[in-house]
Amino acid sequence: MPLDPAAEMLLSFVNTAGAPQLHEMAPEEARAAYARLSKLAGHEGAAVRSVDRREIAGVGCIVVTPDTDADETLPVLVWIHGGGWVIGSAEESLPTCRDLADAVGCIVVDVDYRLAPEHPFPAPIDDCVAVTRWVVDHADELGGDPRRVAVGGDSAGGNLSAVVSLEVPGLVHQLLVYPITDATLSHGSMQEHGEGLFLTRDGMQWFVGHYVGATDPEHPRISPYHADDAVLSAAPPAHVITAEYDPLRDEGEAYAERLRAAGVSVSSTRYEGQIHGFFSMTTMLPAGGEAVAEAAALLRAAFGTD
Repeated sequence: MPLDPAAEMLLSFVNTAGAPQLHEMAPEEARAAYARLSKLAGHEGAAVRSVDRREIAGVGCIVVTPDTDADETLPVLVWIHGGGWVIGSAEESLPTCRDLADAVGCIVVDVDYRLAPEHPFPAPIDDCVAVTRWVVDHADELGGDPRRVAVGGDSAGGNLSAVVSLEVPGLVHQLLVYPITDATLSHGSMQEHGEGLFLTRDGMQWFVGHYVGATDPEHPRISPYHADDAVLSAAPPAHVITAEYDPLRDEGEAYAERLRAAGVSVSSTRYEGQIHGFFSMTTMLPAGGEAVAEAAALLRAAFGTD
């Protein structure tokens, strides 16, 4: 279908702003530009009971607790932010985490993992694995239920969530929002939608270069699409969200198919007319709110709280 008019308006604003492209910036400049764009969204997220900044397994995290019965033991979602492993932060993903905490009725642990290129592979995934393992073992210390822990993230956060799901046993669900699953950047949509649509092919090459370095991009801890069938078969049930006009669309959908072929329960939704990033842009792109609501419903079902 045609590009969503709201997405078209957003792209027109971004593309005419005159700012350099991500791949033309130093990482520090790109982080500042992304932070400014996040503030433009003007969305603070849903009201919650508490937002607690703390360290978990030596990694900075933000723990968001919904406004529910204080004595209730809640499920936990470990949320891993996007940004190509180079930009973004737990603070910038906090509105999404507040929305998910409220809509699902769960605690959300928002992971502020180390970023490349200062901390390239495997530092970001090591941080996310360490936090998730701690949550599975110690969720009760947060008021959570260790038997009901899920992981999720968007873009690079979807990549890290997919890898976490292959390495940390005991998870009940993985939510992968337009995930990077194959750092070879070889799928068709990378060419079809690689220019002018917020996330670009050049931008992805910039991200991968900073994160992967000299490591083989087919390494399964970088590209879960290339994991062995036996490893994939042990993954928890998944929901994969993709966007029609996203260079990452095909690799996300291909990963969903690989999981299905390995015997994993998988649901997936392609949001027609949408661009990369729409999930966290709910004030500007109404489809983002629809996707958050869908993800929340599936998480409630996985947690047994529907």
